[in-house]
Amino acid sequence: MPLKNYLVIFLIFVLQNSVFAQNKFTLSGTVRNASTGETLIGATVRITGASTGATLTNGYGYFALTQPAGTYTVTVSYTGYASMVKTINLTKDIKLNEELKAANDLAEVTVSANNRKNENVKSAQMGLEKIDMQALNSIPVLLGEKDILKTIQLLPGVKSGGEGNTGFYVRGGAADQNLIILDEAVVYNSSHLLGFFSTFNADAIKDVSLYKGGMPAQYGGRLSSVLDVKMDDGNNKEFKFQGGIGLIASRLKAEGPIVKDKGSFMVSFRRTYIDLFLRASPDSSINGSTLNFYDINAKANYKIDDKNTIYISGYFGKDNIGVKDLFENNWGNVTTTIRLNHIFNDRLFSNTSLIYNNYNYTVQLLNDATNFKATSLVRDFNFKEDFQYFSNKHILRFGLNATQHRISPIDISTDRESQVNPLTQEKRYGLESAAYVSDEWAVNDKLNFLYGVRLAAFSLMGPGNFSIYDPAGNITSTENVASGKFYKSYLNLEPRFSVSYLFNEQNSIKASYNRNTQNIHILTNATSSSPTDQYVLSSNNIKPEIADQVALGYFKNIQENNYEFSGEIYYKWLQNQIDYKNAAQLLANSNIESELLYGTGRAYGLELFFKKKFGKLNGWVGYTLSRTERKFAQLNNGNYFPARQDRTHDISVVGIYNLNKRWTFSSSFIYSTGNAVTFPAGKYNIGGQTSYYYTERNAGRMPYNMRLDLSATLEGKNTGKFHSSWNFGVYNALARKNPYSIEFINDPTNPSKTVAEQTSLFGLIPSVTWNFKF
Repeated sequence: MPLKNYLVIFLIFVLQNSVFAQNKFTLSGTVRNASTGETLIGATVRITGASTGATLTNGYGYFALTQPAGTYTVTVSYTGYASMVKTINLTKDIKLNEELKAANDLAEVTVSANNRKNENVKSAQMGLEKIDMQALNSIPVLLGEKDILKTIQLLPGVKSGGEGNTGFYVRGGAADQNLIILDEAVVYNSSHLLGFFSTFNADAIKDVSLYKGGMPAQYGGRLSSVLDVKMDDGNNKEFKFQGGIGLIASRLKAEGPIVKDKGSFMVSFRRTYIDLFLRASPDSSINGSTLNFYDINAKANYKIDDKNTIYISGYFGKDNIGVKDLFENNWGNVTTTIRLNHIFNDRLFSNTSLIYNNYNYTVQLLNDATNFKATSLVRDFNFKEDFQYFSNKHILRFGLNATQHRISPIDISTDRESQVNPLTQEKRYGLESAAYVSDEWAVNDKLNFLYGVRLAAFSLMGPGNFSIYDPAGNITSTENVASGKFYKSYLNLEPRFSVSYLFNEQNSIKASYNRNTQNIHILTNATSSSPTDQYVLSSNNIKPEIADQVALGYFKNIQENNYEFSGEIYYKWLQNQIDYKNAAQLLANSNIESELLYGTGRAYGLELFFKKKFGKLNGWVGYTLSRTERKFAQLNNGNYFPARQDRTHDISVVGIYNLNKRWTFSSSFIYSTGNAVTFPAGKYNIGGQTSYYYTERNAGRMPYNMRLDLSATLEGKNTGKFHSSWNFGVYNALARKNPYSIEFINDPTNPSKTVAEQTSLFGLIPSVTWNFKF
């Protein structure tokens, strides 16, 4: 159906609702934290009386409910907060701005489970995981650094990129097929220190949502998942400080009002100091070496009037790794987002965003007479316009966005007299745009729909020289394109559909279908993310990647929502997948597209999830049974073979036990099948050098991974406004040597034989962190 037809249907829908809503009135407002003024995302607002209706607050804490005239009881609730209940007489449109008190601000917590909406059962949304930021503080992680990306790897359907790595795979997708956004800005490299830590400082984060499937139409640009991270707005009531001092890093956060109850700010800083220990080392070869990262999160907001609020947020992070007199390697992200929330009327809400993000890296040799230096850059400018229209049984979302991409693959510079040739790869420019419309429709008490469509367009632009290659990788023709001219364009329609049917308040089934496309791709041979990963845009040779996914699930709540259970099965078809020819040269290759192969893929699996939400003992158990395969005509005789992220079994168990008001103990246990890898099938000797030859792609398996982590938190005694706690942790308490890589070498005692050498990164690692706030 042409896009104009969807717009006509939308206008008819709006006019129709306007006519039938003449005897109805709207309850709208914003829900906030009473102690900080922070908006609460996903708070439940329910009204009961002449009829019943319920909704959730949006990403800015705003809600709207339209009901017939009458007297209603309104309940506003949010997990971990005391509910608000009041009676209203809805004979006209009413504004209701509420502030809820958090559990830790109450002398006695009286939060009724009956007031918690069974959103996980009732909503048509599938594949959505919300990260509990309070639980995040208790989950044991490497060296005591709270980490969002490590936590989501404990969820079913999400596979770790490797031991100690923040990279992740979702439902058979590759690592670059995850859309990671921070206050709407894309984060291209979400790792610090080569993947051991993530770029997200948990102190600065307010809300984390992971979509594994059934992505709403407002999201696009990646195939497998969306990780939507929102920063704290800041406290608009009073000034507050918090932070922590750990073995390798410290952090500090400050927040407070710009104008009380109208505007606030938040600034958070984190830095490692491993390099300080290196400087103190008696080993002169590493004394003076560099190994650190820092990140800064900043955000401010101001309520201009009752209808307009402006937000400005930014992230600045950088890694520095260097060995004294040998080399330096640094990389970092910069993101900036400016947003304006506008309320046209009680039902129509808009958000206008201007977004900038920049990712770059530099590698430099220090002991080389050539003065070798390599740099790369990915830079985006993005404009977004999003609307929400609240009707009686509908929440309609529609909008558009346009992103200008600029990629500088790699620039190599050397001294003029050097024998190393300098290289400047051509910059690539692209324009990615989209328009979408979706509707969340509560048909009745049992049936809910979430459906929509996204029209995604991409154009590769000049200036540049664009080549066409034959199957052998030889250039057959090259075309020069002037600046600003479109060279190659793609247009894709992405339908999205989800439905839920409730058997009763505690049980439901859900089904979904969604299509996603992707026009920016990472080229790497590594099993985990690397700062030198190369980004390329879709072109005349590289077509947009496409994924179609269907899913079916059963959801159940037990004992007034104290327990949750879900089981989902999914199947995903992948088109235009990218792999590499044998012995492909990816780095510093001006004709890198000649090294690529294109094929298809499939992924399917079962995910089981059981969670206990409340009480002294809580936590979850997740299990994934899955298969991920790729198919290329030039590889493995054209047959399907396991993708590198294929792992048959993944099990995670997380337990948190609140012994008393001061002591909390937690643990996490993981087990997973080893990654698929390509092992040599034989070897031969040429001139005294051993070379290996390979047959089937990814036909081997790494050994399995298993790890137990432990943690204990001791809350300090409150002394006025100052509060502190100690966190003690043990990473890999079983001291198991999990495989990081395997290398094949000649047996030193018998060169005719081959032995496998396994590299492991971590043994048992203790940690201690002191946290404080005042």
